[in-house]
Amino acid sequence: MQSLYDFIRRHPTGVDTFWAVVLFGFSLLWVVQENNVGNQPRIVAAAIALLLCLAIALRRRAPEKMLLLVAALGIAQLVLGVEDNPADFAMLVIIYTVAVHDGPRWASRLALVGGLSAATLSQIRWPQENAGIGQRIFITVVMSVPFALAWVLGDSLRTRRAYFAQLEERASRLEKEREAQSKVAVAAERARIARELHDVVAHNVSVMVVQADGAAYVMDAAPDQARQALETISTTGRQALAEMRRLLGVLRTGDDPESGEYVPQPDVQQIEDLVDQVRRSGLEVDFKIEGTPRPLPSGVELTAYRIVQEALTNTRKHGGPDVGASVRLVYFDDGLGLLVEDDGRGASQEMYVDGGADGKGHGLIGMRERVGMVGGTLDAGPRPGGGFRISVLLPLKPAH
Repeated sequence: MQSLYDFIRRHPTGVDTFWAVVLFGFSLLWVVQENNVGNQPRIVAAAIALLLCLAIALRRRAPEKMLLLVAALGIAQLVLGVEDNPADFAMLVIIYTVAVHDGPRWASRLALVGGLSAATLSQIRWPQENAGIGQRIFITVVMSVPFALAWVLGDSLRTRRAYFAQLEERASRLEKEREAQSKVAVAAERARIARELHDVVAHNVSVMVVQADGAAYVMDAAPDQARQALETISTTGRQALAEMRRLLGVLRTGDDPESGEYVPQPDVQQIEDLVDQVRRSGLEVDFKIEGTPRPLPSGVELTAYRIVQEALTNTRKHGGPDVGASVRLVYFDDGLGLLVEDDGRGASQEMYVDGGADGKGHGLIGMRERVGMVGGTLDAGPRPGGGFRISVLLPLKPAH
């Protein structure tokens, strides 16, 4: 059945041609069996029927032209005296086709006027015998109803199609705008992450430079080679710091270029302080550490802190009243695990399926970018019992 439906959709003209042939067959039977086809020879009636059926076959290729052809054939029937016959069913089909087609409005109006006029003209040309004026009016109204219904049905479907086309266009436009906003959010988040990582590395390098300079001044009694090595460390550190400032300086457009201070970024040890701060704001948070804490790379510590910070922020925003949260920090042999859960209402699907494009904070976009930069994995979504869950695994290398 599905294959037949697909064939019909792919070959609409062929289907119309089939029904046109069927209708022409019935019309020929009428021409042969009817004793009186009008004042003209049967060949004239057969020719008119053939052209009417041809209009059905080509109605989708040229609906306006077929409408004009059918109108001309109807006038020819009135002039030549060819009475109503099965081929006149083509008028109903053409009226529907023109009304449903998204073409010029004059064609639709002409189809409506022509359809409503057909019954009246037919009664005037071939009046019913022994029928009064009231009966003739009733017959005319009854015969006009199918033409009116054909036009109304076609126009309604055209309006419905236009409405759905507008909805699809609007949805497509909104989707493109949403993708653009997501890309902008990703770019902004990467820039912010780059600035923070820049501060982390810059702070460490600054400490190295200070220690190397101090050692050069206090180790006067050391051999010259040791002094030269310390000076090399100091020079290399300064060069690395200057190069990093040059490469990443464009990302710090919002900072004061005159400021040469680099503040250490948050680390894993400050997560507990963050949880206490959140608790003071009214959110109940259960915080636990599993495993043996040990030194971590600066980038991993900053990533862990920011993920917990953003997750608890999302809980306050989307969790609803009386929401509670839990934070688990797990030290594995080769990784650091984070599990942040809440029992609130949970976030909308677009926040965890479509990348976190909630139109406000783009929180999960930032989390995914941070985790990806350190080679970790993130899984975010609703909890089976309600609420939201964020699970993160960050790979570790021992810090020296």
